[in-house]
Amino acid sequence: MNRVIDWSALDAQGRKAALARPERREDGAMQEAVRDIIAKVRGGGWDALCEIAERIDGAAPERLAVAPYAEQARAQLPAQAVAAIEMAAENIRRFHEATLPAPVSVETVPGLTVEKRWAPLGSAGLYVPGGKAPLFSTLLMLAIPARVAGVERLTVVTPPRAGGGLDPAVALAAKYCGIEAIWTIGGAQAVAALAFGAGEIEAVDRICGPGNAWVAAAKAQVASLPGGPGIDLPAGPSELLVIADKDSDPARVAADLLSQAEHGADAQVLVVSPDEGILERVLDEVDAQAAAMGGNFAPTRAIRCADLGEAVAIANAYAPEHLSIALEDGQAARLAESVTNAGAIFVGEGAAESFGDYLAGSSHVLPTDGAARYTGGVTALTYLKAISVQRLTTEASRRLAGPAAILARLEGLEAHARAAEIRAGEKEGVR
Repeated sequence: MNRVIDWSALDAQGRKAALARPERREDGAMQEAVRDIIAKVRGGGWDALCEIAERIDGAAPERLAVAPYAEQARAQLPAQAVAAIEMAAENIRRFHEATLPAPVSVETVPGLTVEKRWAPLGSAGLYVPGGKAPLFSTLLMLAIPARVAGVERLTVVTPPRAGGGLDPAVALAAKYCGIEAIWTIGGAQAVAALAFGAGEIEAVDRICGPGNAWVAAAKAQVASLPGGPGIDLPAGPSELLVIADKDSDPARVAADLLSQAEHGADAQVLVVSPDEGILERVLDEVDAQAAAMGGNFAPTRAIRCADLGEAVAIANAYAPEHLSIALEDGQAARLAESVTNAGAIFVGEGAAESFGDYLAGSSHVLPTDGAARYTGGVTALTYLKAISVQRLTTEASRRLAGPAAILARLEGLEAHARAAEIRAGEKEGVR
């Protein structure tokens, strides 16, 4: 069986199938189960949440103070690990402080000033995935931009550990982010609690963070309900697409693919190249490296295209969470300028996706499932809202009343027109 997909031999339907995400993410039974969990937590509050958590997680939700676990972590973790976490936190903070949006004031016409100012959300819920290991890096990537934005109340949830307590690295990361406590609860039930409140878990304005298909479905569903929260973006199972050519290092490409394939069976890893030889060598390396590490990895899809221009077109059609351009630096930089749909781009063979996951500075919480077509990853802006402010002098108000009234009447809105004209003294109020 040919391990390489020949893009030129596929019709439109075949190309769509080659880039398809797993069907299980659209599983109707899963969606209905998530809907049921949300309804029960929303209607039954804390008691319903505990019943579901005990059934699914094996433990009731628990609020754990961070400080004692952070102190233990400093004693347990190697000094190099503590220093690495500190470095990552500082890089993330530096990047997001530098990219904060600035307020803007524009005098659109003389006497009329329109401003845009930014206000932080009052609260946010942060979902930190568990699974094989709690992702302390996700907590850094979510909480630091929120702190930079000025969010006052952060509620952190993460699935409970088998032995109880908090993972040392998670506790230390929480300490650096000013998080005082973490709730041990995961899955759709955690999302429902953040959305509508349950017991001491208060409802939040926006839920942020990646998760499995259940978490992603729960976020989408609660955001669509009346009174529900906002969400950051579709952030489901991980994705990586690598563009390679005949000179790419197959070992490096394979290592990058496996770094995302280890997230689980739902992970999506693709390598695209006009050179079939490099694709075969990459697949051989994937097999060899996976065997050496053991464990389970999501399968790799290899696609042969006509040229590097078509490789970019495939990447833009797929809109991956992560896009690695594993070419010579100059060529990679030129190719990157043509990419319009990607959560994050890693340019050149030195730019490992793993650096972005941990310490480059930008958040690794990025859009999946093709959402990179219309949105980017988590930033401080995720935790801010834009508010417009208008100021008019008396003279400007009089001068603009006539045009505003004309526009209002074009839409058949007489009350709008009169509200403008009364400022020009053309209409009297009713007494």
